[in-house]
Amino acid sequence: MTTRPWKHPKTASYYLRRAVPNDLRVLVGKREEKVSLGTKDPVEAKRLHAVALVELEQRWAALRVGPRHLSEREAHELAAPIYDHWLGLYRDEPSRQTFWHIELGDKLWPPRRRGWSRRSELGTALIRDAKETVESGQSAMEEWCLQEATAVLKRRGLVVEEADHLKLAKGIAAAVQRASLTLARYARGEFDGPIFGSPVATNQGAVPAQAPATRPSVTLDELVNGWAAERNPTEKTLYEWKRVIRSFAAFVGHDDAGLVTPENVIAWKNELVAAGLKPKTINDAKLAPVRTILQWGVSNRRLPANSAAGITISAKKKAGQGIRSFTEAEALTILQAAASETNLVRRWIPWLCAYTGARLSEVCQLRVEDIREIDGIPTMRFDAEAGSLKTVGSERTVPLHSTLIAAGFLDFVRAQGTGPLFSRLRPDKFGKRGGNGTKILGRWVRDLGITDTRISPNHSWRHRFKTLARNHALAPNIADAITGHSHKSIGDQYGEYDVSAMKRELEKIPAIIKTLVHK
Repeated sequence: MTTRPWKHPKTASYYLRRAVPNDLRVLVGKREEKVSLGTKDPVEAKRLHAVALVELEQRWAALRVGPRHLSEREAHELAAPIYDHWLGLYRDEPSRQTFWHIELGDKLWPPRRRGWSRRSELGTALIRDAKETVESGQSAMEEWCLQEATAVLKRRGLVVEEADHLKLAKGIAAAVQRASLTLARYARGEFDGPIFGSPVATNQGAVPAQAPATRPSVTLDELVNGWAAERNPTEKTLYEWKRVIRSFAAFVGHDDAGLVTPENVIAWKNELVAAGLKPKTINDAKLAPVRTILQWGVSNRRLPANSAAGITISAKKKAGQGIRSFTEAEALTILQAAASETNLVRRWIPWLCAYTGARLSEVCQLRVEDIREIDGIPTMRFDAEAGSLKTVGSERTVPLHSTLIAAGFLDFVRAQGTGPLFSRLRPDKFGKRGGNGTKILGRWVRDLGITDTRISPNHSWRHRFKTLARNHALAPNIADAITGHSHKSIGDQYGEYDVSAMKRELEKIPAIIKTLVHK
């Protein structure tokens, strides 16, 4: 069965589908597991598929091991996040919490007659003992706790005996009881400071009662919007960061930034590790957004402290994990295939990346007017007006290598008229051609038989260019100017980099293909 998200042919929703191993089919009760990922977005589906797959494998592994014992301490530790979740749900409107009856919280699960089952098969936890002389509210509370215990165990991939399942349910009940008692105090105006409406002495010498020392609530979403208004990130960055923040809020069970604790962040980090995400992804794409927006809240007096400060994961690369350059043989394979292509994206973008070291996104958004002659030298301009660039140094003018000219690139440019150079490359939902260009060329390169996971089908050109720059003794500061990398010294930032000097250094890089197909 496929290990990639499966798209339903009618609904277009994505699913995880895996065949159940033979040794587990009796325990699972079916031949195939099919889990809805709850999205039609292919990128989001890929992420959710990885998480769901880990959960599924954990559940299968637990089934093979069999039931395990759960101590009371472990049960309370597993239930601890429920406290923060419950408090966060009703903190601003504590009187709206009407489900949990505090007066019943300590009376749950009285002694039952023998033979009574505390949960139905697979932890659905339906209370069926209607003849028991317990209040309906108490019965509903017990049922809810058992259902929550089942959900926690499923997420953790734990299989426990019925007695330990009940132990976890009681731990959850204790957590909700504590949170509900706190909410009851809030509803009476008893916050961390003095009580609302406390009597004030009428004599003139009395000191007026102080306002309660409560902190105005601020949501994570409000912090993201404030940070975005100040920093003006790209549309794609803002979209991705908001998605990360929503995912984090869903994990902790609330959106109140002031209630986020370091323990919440650490637990989330551990969850990401368990989901199989790479350390660099966790650090740069997950923890960094949370840490940054919380710090913005601190800097702008919206939060007292950054709960994510200092929380990272070791992202040290191991041998064989880093991205490597294309070898000469791999580069030859790709460029020969590109030279025979009629698809203009596959025909020219690999060649441009190979002989400029440019980022694929920069090349995809080139316009016809960005290809022009300066002092008799054909050049290519990477301009912010054509689309967003990674850094200030990314805006630059680069000479065209003679191999590109000999291959007929200028003829191709003249045939395009005006506007986007690769007009048939459809922009993605952020209006960027680079997103779809990456997908098209990435799949194409893999189909050519270049499958080494250390190869990035598009970014390895950039690595290769820097390798060639060293091998053929290009001036390091000029090589950085060509690729748009930051300069290593203050001195390198002085003065200009003339296109003639860049052309001189660029031509030191030899042609990969001696006999070119002119199209």
